[in-house]
Amino acid sequence: MLHQTVATTTTAAAATDTLFIFSNSFASRVKPITLSFLSMDCTNKQTHSLKCVSRDSHETQPRKDDVPIHGVSELVVGVLGGGQLGRMLCQAASQMAIKVMILDPLENCPASSLSYNHMVGSFDDSATVRQFAKRCDVLTVEIEHVDVETMEMLEQLGVDCQPKASTIRIIQIDDLESAKQSALGGFDRGLYVEKWAPFVKELAVIVARGRDNSILCYPVVETIHKENICHIVKAPANVTSDIRKRAADVAYKAVSSLEGAGVFAVELFLTGDGQILLNEVAPRPHNSGHHTIESCYTSQYEQHLRAVVGLPLGDPSMKTPAAVILGPVLQCTGPVEIMSRVNNLTHVGPSVHWYDKPEMQKQRKMGHVTIVGPSMGAVEERLKSMLKEEGFDCQSAVTPRVGIIMGSDSDLPVMKDAARILNMFGVKIVSAHRTPEMMFSYASSAHERDIQIIIAGAGGAAHLPGKYGSRTHSLACYWCPRACFLRWMDLIHSYPLCRCQGVSQLATVAINNATNAGLLAVRMLGIRDADLLARMSQYQEDTRNDVLTKAEKLEKDGWESYLNP
Repeated sequence: MLHQTVATTTTAAAATDTLFIFSNSFASRVKPITLSFLSMDCTNKQTHSLKCVSRDSHETQPRKDDVPIHGVSELVVGVLGGGQLGRMLCQAASQMAIKVMILDPLENCPASSLSYNHMVGSFDDSATVRQFAKRCDVLTVEIEHVDVETMEMLEQLGVDCQPKASTIRIIQIDDLESAKQSALGGFDRGLYVEKWAPFVKELAVIVARGRDNSILCYPVVETIHKENICHIVKAPANVTSDIRKRAADVAYKAVSSLEGAGVFAVELFLTGDGQILLNEVAPRPHNSGHHTIESCYTSQYEQHLRAVVGLPLGDPSMKTPAAVILGPVLQCTGPVEIMSRVNNLTHVGPSVHWYDKPEMQKQRKMGHVTIVGPSMGAVEERLKSMLKEEGFDCQSAVTPRVGIIMGSDSDLPVMKDAARILNMFGVKIVSAHRTPEMMFSYASSAHERDIQIIIAGAGGAAHLPGKYGSRTHSLACYWCPRACFLRWMDLIHSYPLCRCQGVSQLATVAINNATNAGLLAVRMLGIRDADLLARMSQYQEDTRNDVLTKAEKLEKDGWESYLNP
């Protein structure tokens, strides 16, 4: 059944109710268009049903009203498959007032309640697909396991299939029996052998291709799998800008070699020596792109609809700095366990997506959770409790947000105070010594690793903070040099890189005062992290109360008793 919500206003002069069908999020990203308004006479109190579900496997019921819905496209989009991807396609379509029909064998499949029309039938049955195609203007898929021969025949008859059947055929898994025969008896043909791919990370890129062959890539993401199931997706991927660029380039070339419009998911391997290897391509929206609903200006589902109906592609860039998808947290044994885990997530403000599947089974994808935040480090911190419940290595999953660097380990007794403060506020840090070569590499790539602030200090290398500051991008650098006799005062005031005017932005704290450097770093992070800001406010209040208590004791007992209790 279709449930559609519209806004209603009353015009007194015309005594009519005017239905406005629009989406603020959609309208903000396209050129102005003329909207058609649908009016009904208020006096007859007539209501129109917007529900249309077919329970017959070869026929669909007509809508009970003859009033058209005017959206951004008048094309009826037919989707082969009505699972969770089809459901989220329908959700995006409702914002655009695009009519989406689905073909799925399950009467109560996830997309059924949200679709414009649901035809019950198998999407790999030729006769059923042909019957379904007659009711659609453009045919697309949410699953690649469809009858590709039927799609090829439909294309020959003039049916608009997006992406093209040739693309589906390339992507579908080859027949195992044919593969066996080729391996055992195909002596007159060449041999194709694949070596093991020693990858260190799995990456993915959502790529959109329009009818005009325009191609746009979403930010590269990292996918982390557990028991062969995508467990976590990090957007953007915590890799260097060069790797992101090369990954996007591979994905772009892969999709440009295929035919048809729509959204494609390109899965990649990153090897230890920096190679980007193509794993597979899915000709549809993908679970690695779920985060785009909350984190991007145009979700992958809206983008797919735009592409197949011929609208201009939307902006694929992220509107939030970081996002994480947690998938299998909802792959549980029953509703009690699911609700228990979801209730544990309420304190971090996630977006929970239920797939509305009829049966709950272990390891079945029942939904996903998306968390967005000001940085990848902040988002990952919010995942800690959930990851612990899942038996996941929290420490390896959390990205450091602050770097503490030193000239040598002799500076650690001072710099440990900054680390102590950051640990107290729950800020993940990374510490390092440096050589001249390491310094330039570390500073230049710090922002690519989501290091937002660097605290630098050295006992005999006063140039260290300034050099780091001149090599970093969009980072605040603090330094707290160790005091080795009074000559340090001369160095602080005379060394030009301590000020770095016109080169970088540095904040200098007092000699040996790494504590203040840590506090200053927390306050800087708190500008975009409400949780840290609240913790800092509480810390300041606690400090104020502590000072007042000490002042009262000093006044009451006198300085001698205060010093010798």
